[in-house]
Amino acid sequence: MLSHQVTVDAARQVVVKRFVHAGRNEPDREWRALTLLAEHAPGLAPEPIAADLSADLPVIEMSLLPGEPLGGQPLTAEQLSALVRAVGQLWQSVPVSRVAPLPGEAGNEGQLVSIVRQLAARDHDPGHDPVVKKAQAAGLSWLSWAVGDSGSLGGGQDSQPGPGRATAGGPWLTAVFGHGDANLANFLWDGERVRIVDFEDSGRSDRAFELACLAEHLSAWSDSGLDGEEFLRAFDLTVAERSRLADCRRLAALSWLLHLHPGGAASSRNPPGTQRRQAERLLALL
Repeated sequence: MLSHQVTVDAARQVVVKRFVHAGRNEPDREWRALTLLAEHAPGLAPEPIAADLSADLPVIEMSLLPGEPLGGQPLTAEQLSALVRAVGQLWQSVPVSRVAPLPGEAGNEGQLVSIVRQLAARDHDPGHDPVVKKAQAAGLSWLSWAVGDSGSLGGGQDSQPGPGRATAGGPWLTAVFGHGDANLANFLWDGERVRIVDFEDSGRSDRAFELACLAEHLSAWSDSGLDGEEFLRAFDLTVAERSRLADCRRLAALSWLLHLHPGGAASSRNPPGTQRRQAERLLALL
């Protein structure tokens, strides 16, 4: 579902973002992010200029950033390094204590779990490909085990944390302010550095979850050939975070498989065979 419309006032060097759908408090989350980043990491994201969050169609004005979106072609070594630096700066700059929760906000992981559950409940026909059918069945079985009746990974009845297993609520995880939308098109490359846009799904998160979503995003591994293992090695994660990373990658990969069901919007936007490749990727992660 299209959540916003974007126009550019070239004369003023201003981007105007008007929200046509705000079921997840997208305008408030974007404005919260822009104001926090302007204070703690100036230059990493657009500068907030003005906002009318109570309008029938909430609107935000922000500065126009230089650069072109990543994605659609292989990342260079320079781009990959700049992407790592930008993500790290986002996490290290914004104090999580300053991220005031909004009404109904479930955190980035809770939001994805909810979306995957909704997709699974629609009983999508996976099509005729036996590999896709196998992956969907295995993924949904894993989801039931890993999440159970809770809203987070590690909440299943049989998934009590064991040696090296981390859960979202564990004190051994590093809480961060997460971007929430890992599409590489949201990372702008100007030839020297990467800046970040589109914070409408931003919120409290942790490093393992955010990295998993980026490594498993179609724009990264499918469209741009991102080597997930190489990318993830650039971050100094704890043993617990690396354990949690595996489950977070499974959740993200399952989300994409469900989005790629025949006749769906994601399926029509991607080349033939993407669903099969996604199924193979999920099975490898499982």
